[in-house]
Order: sequence, then structure tokens, then C-alpha cells
Amino acid sequence: MTWKGFLHPLFFVTFFSIGAAALGGAVLCDDLIHYCRNRHLVKEAKLSLRRLESLNIEYDALLERLESDPNLLKRIAPVTLGTQREDPNAIYPRARAQELAMARKALIDKTQDEAAGAFIPRWLDRCSDPTKRIILFIAGAGLVVISLVCFAPDSADDQ
Repeated sequence: MTWKGFLHPLFFVTFFSIGAAALGGAVLCDDLIHYCRNRHLVKEAKLSLRRLESLNIEYDALLERLESDPNLLKRIAPVTLGTQREDPNAIYPRARAQELAMARKALIDKTQDEAAGAFIPRWLDRCSDPTKRIILFIAGAGLVVISLVCFAPDSADDQ
């Protein structure tokens, strides 16, 4: 086997596969963006479901404790309902609105950080620009044509 017999198929496969990938990327760009967005939405939904399941577990544990300890209801009812406390000798800390807002923001930021991440890759975002998609399509078509014209096996070479 000569170098020509070895390099022509190698160049054909290389140019054709790169050209076909570029053509496929240009044509399927919108579908790939929808796929990435849907995958991100599924990830967020699973994260929300996990959060709800943990809240259900916490509430079930609280209900169990309430059934086993009736005094617990007397202790948490004033805090939950916002009424005055019964024990005048006890000191109850009060959370200010600012502190509660900061705590809420920290919890929300934590859950958003878990769900964060680039849901559309940068290369796909760049390829979604219409002029770049046209250029990608033309370049891919050019590579396919070059591979078919210059590196395709000739029927005369086989005989």
C-alpha cells in the first residue's frame, strides 16, 4: 500500500467527518438549544422536588414530636401564631425583618447555586448567531465537497 493509498482515505474521513459535524451543528443548532434548556428545566424540577421531599420529612418529624410531646405545642404556638408568650420570666429573642430577609436570601442563593451552571454551552450560544450559523454551514458544505472531490476513492484507481 502506498502513501497515497493510505493518506487519501485518512484525509477523506477527516474532512468529511468535520464537514458533516459542522453541517449538523448549523442545521440542528435550535434543537440543541431547546435540548439544553429542557435538560436545565428538568434539573431545576428535580432540585425542587428534593427540597419538597426534605420539607415533608421535616414536617412529618415535627408532627411526630407534637403527638408525643403536648407541651411542645404550647411552646411553638406563640411563635407560629404571633401571639404573646405565657411565661413572663423567659426571654424570647426576636428576629428583625432585616435578619429574616438576609436568611431567606441566603437560602434562596444556596438553592440557586445548586441549580446554577451553564445550561447552554458557550460554543452553542456562539453558533446560534444567524451569521455564524451561515458561515458554519458554508464551511461544512465546503469541507464535504472538498473531501468528495479531492479524496474520494476513484474507480479507476481500484482497477
